[in-house]
Amino acid sequence: MSDQQALRLGTRRSKLAMAQSGHVADAVRQVTGRPVELVEITTYGDTSREHLAQIGGTGVFVAALRDALLRGEVDFAVHSLKDLPTASHPDLALAAVPVREDPRDVLVARDGLRFAELPDGARVGTGSPRRMAQLNAYARSQGRTIETVPIRGNIDTRVGYVRKGELDAVVLAAAGLNRIGRTDEVTDFLSVDMVLPAPGQGALAIECAAHDAALVAVLAELDDPFTRVAVTAERSLLAALEAGCSAPVGALADLLADGQVVKEMRLRGVVGTTDGSTLVQLSTTGPVPETHDQAMALGRELASEMLAKGAAGLMGERAH
Repeated sequence: MSDQQALRLGTRRSKLAMAQSGHVADAVRQVTGRPVELVEITTYGDTSREHLAQIGGTGVFVAALRDALLRGEVDFAVHSLKDLPTASHPDLALAAVPVREDPRDVLVARDGLRFAELPDGARVGTGSPRRMAQLNAYARSQGRTIETVPIRGNIDTRVGYVRKGELDAVVLAAAGLNRIGRTDEVTDFLSVDMVLPAPGQGALAIECAAHDAALVAVLAELDDPFTRVAVTAERSLLAALEAGCSAPVGALADLLADGQVVKEMRLRGVVGTTDGSTLVQLSTTGPVPETHDQAMALGRELASEMLAKGAAGLMGERAH
């Protein structure tokens, strides 16, 4: 393979996916000195109008990109890490997890309203049961009610519901708006104390064929070790909870620093009913994991505590 042969980067076609992949392509060009071309792939998740929960949840955006990788049609692919199934794929390598964007959720509301300023009974759109559970619980804790309305579609579609007056607000991921340069539309950044993000939210996953050792090594230069251990712990928590319950899960691992020195990692998890009437929320703090296995163990331990506290009973046992 000549040094100048272009590397083919598989990406979804959405504006957000193209922006994310474009950032990664630039970084790969810098570390390899090779041209990178984007190969657009339509996934079932992009074309289906059904709600995500009904079409199999996370894997729907990933499968087509992985198929293209396995067939050798592209050399590597970029996913939003929160879309990646928790089980690793035997023939693919998670070559890099770059530095994470803002993991928070944000509100885009009419008239510049913050969440605290929304009127009682405000209609808030989100396709995520995780967000619904936490927003409803938070509103209830403030003695208020909101109506969460299930929506899907790209950022334009979702924000459009607010612009057209059909909804009072929508909740989106900060990272997506940042990546397409639309942070100025945010009316409120939702604190992670109020809404824990999806496991891996704000992080990207760069995947390639496991047998391509040279490419794995090159892409690994884009890896951020802190981001990787954080999302590994979050996804381990998710995997352990998924085995025991089907309730929506929020998780965030953050690094606690003393000045410039990172001392510890805190992992927080939440699981709840979508109406927000019951939440199980726990956290654990310990040394920053130094290996993949330590990060996995941190997630599993917190998950087992949450299951012991009743997480499994919230939406009924998952049918096996």
